[in-house]
Amino acid sequence: MRSATVTSMVFAALAALVEGSAFGHVPYFEHRDFSGQRPFQVASITQSIAVYSWLEPSGGDPGDVDVYRFEISQPTRIFVEALVPMCPEYEGFLPAFAVVGPGLPQPGVELPFELPPGYGAVLVENFKPGQERPTFYEPFGGKSYYDGPDFDQLCEEPGTYYVYFWDPKGNVGDYVAVLGYQEIWRFRDIVRGLVFTPLIRLNLELHTVCEAGVSE
Repeated sequence: MRSATVTSMVFAALAALVEGSAFGHVPYFEHRDFSGQRPFQVASITQSIAVYSWLEPSGGDPGDVDVYRFEISQPTRIFVEALVPMCPEYEGFLPAFAVVGPGLPQPGVELPFELPPGYGAVLVENFKPGQERPTFYEPFGGKSYYDGPDFDQLCEEPGTYYVYFWDPKGNVGDYVAVLGYQEIWRFRDIVRGLVFTPLIRLNLELHTVCEAGVSE
């Protein structure tokens, strides 16, 4: 029965690929913690990717901080947002993120990490607790998400940039880091999509049992 379900998920992915509507972000999984010492290396900040990640228990303050790294060599549009699966226990899970790089302004607030010398940061806070959060259904993974505020800005100074994700309350949970804005699908990306789609549709990217917002 399990293999039949996986097979049906693969065929669903193939159908989505043919229709061209469900494949927006190339999927990746956080198989290890994306720390400052070992950040997720974004090959191209232009290509739209979705990194299915997890802020995990850390035992410290402010909790887990995930780090993503990329390079730009010319003025480049940078797009980042954080999505949260619509699971009952994630109703109050409100991860924030900051884009860090040369030429960005000083944040003016305390951040849970140190800025590299000469760097600035733009903090993107999530909605306040109790605020109504926009939601949407994502056909690629077959589930619904809480949408959050995004960063969408032209960054002009070349160099190394970082994106840090964390929860200001120190909460843990699953989130999706969306980086990039252009739908670009090469052969290896198509293969990746076909491999990861059944896993996502079976909720195997999640670290909790979640039924709400998930298609059958």
